[in-house]
Amino acid sequence: MPLVDVSALDKRYERAGLWHARRTTHAVRDVTFSIESGETFGLVGESGSGKTTTGRCLLRLIEPTAGRVRFNGEDVLGLDRHALRRLRRQMQMVFQDPYTSLNPRHRIATIVEEPLDIHRVGTPTWRHARATELLELVGLDRAALGRYPHEFSGGQRQRIGIARALALEPSFIVADEPVSALDVSVQAQIVNLLADLQQQLSLTYLFISHDLRLVRHICTRVAVMYRGRIVELAPVEALFGTPQHPYTRALLSAVPVPDPDVPPQRIEFDPSSVDLDAPLREIAPGHSARV
Repeated sequence: MPLVDVSALDKRYERAGLWHARRTTHAVRDVTFSIESGETFGLVGESGSGKTTTGRCLLRLIEPTAGRVRFNGEDVLGLDRHALRRLRRQMQMVFQDPYTSLNPRHRIATIVEEPLDIHRVGTPTWRHARATELLELVGLDRAALGRYPHEFSGGQRQRIGIARALALEPSFIVADEPVSALDVSVQAQIVNLLADLQQQLSLTYLFISHDLRLVRHICTRVAVMYRGRIVELAPVEALFGTPQHPYTRALLSAVPVPDPDVPPQRIEFDPSSVDLDAPLREIAPGHSARV
């Protein structure tokens, strides 16, 4: 049984104005996938494709319009407030922007201990010791506990965000573009940290990104999203080696080639050439596409 099982997930936003009729924005449409325990599952696509909305719907930070989400066999969308609070100890999120996801008025000790305070885990003394342990786990010194977020670099702030996400010992983490706001020189450090933590703590990741080179390095399977739908889903090497959907091919053609002597072979994607209502059908074992 997969750790996370998503079926026909749907999210619509209704908007109404004074001078125009009510409009519906379909952010996520009929999204279905599963994530095995210990896996790093990638979700890729351009900005506005529905990646972040999907990740937030899984944790019910945004309430889905329809569909089903199961975590370890438990119906996430059917839980009441108290049961969801309990389950969230196992499901956490690392946010994209380390500059806005940390409260600038709180010291690092308060930020890292916050999940423990909310869930009333341990005594104040134990929580402080746990915060020290978590900072050391992500490569920061205990002296950081008394400082404020503005005193740290972007990479250090993201390490603090990761420490906070790990406070309750979750088994599943949604990493939403965790390195996109960081300098290239720091990105590899954070990616390697996430990989090391996965091995140490037996973590499962939903890794949301638009960086296909990074996804190829860290993920085991990848789903490609376009206009709220998954248009292709495959093991990472199959997706990069034999992409089936025209949108996937266009995305891959935009990845920079390290060799300057190799001319880029950019593929232009024509939205009118694809049928988004086509079913997601299996092309090869474990490889599906809307073609």
